[in-house]
Amino acid sequence: MIQLNVNGRSVSVDADPSTPLLWALRDNLGMTGTKFGCGVAACGACTVHVNGQPVRSCTTPIAAVAGAQITTIEAAENDRVGRAVQDAWVRHDVVQCGYCQSGQVMAATALLKSNRKPTDADIDAAMAGILCRCGTYQRIRVAIKDAAKSLG
Repeated sequence: MIQLNVNGRSVSVDADPSTPLLWALRDNLGMTGTKFGCGVAACGACTVHVNGQPVRSCTTPIAAVAGAQITTIEAAENDRVGRAVQDAWVRHDVVQCGYCQSGQVMAATALLKSNRKPTDADIDAAMAGILCRCGTYQRIRVAIKDAAKSLG
């Protein structure tokens, strides 16, 4: 059993320590908001926060995050910044197919927690590697700027 702290709750996961966090979240804990995209940390659909930093959960073994604070998309709305990002996503109609959006929201939230006035270059750097097959990158940038503005 591996003890994890997920969204402020202590949970036990009965899995091999090398199991990727993504599969522990989805298969063991039934938290399906975090998506599988590529399995090699190249697309970003699986992004979660570990101790406040965006991490690709598809390649992160659960043994490496035991004792860390893990936050998933399921808890984003419980955080002021996460809520601002989600609200901006809705206002700017960012989502098309939606598959990448949990990773996009988690990366944008991490950016705004560390930088409340991001430039286009800051946004591009923070969002690099989170692929959107629908190509909503311009709306994502506008939504991030709007969320930053709403946070003051």
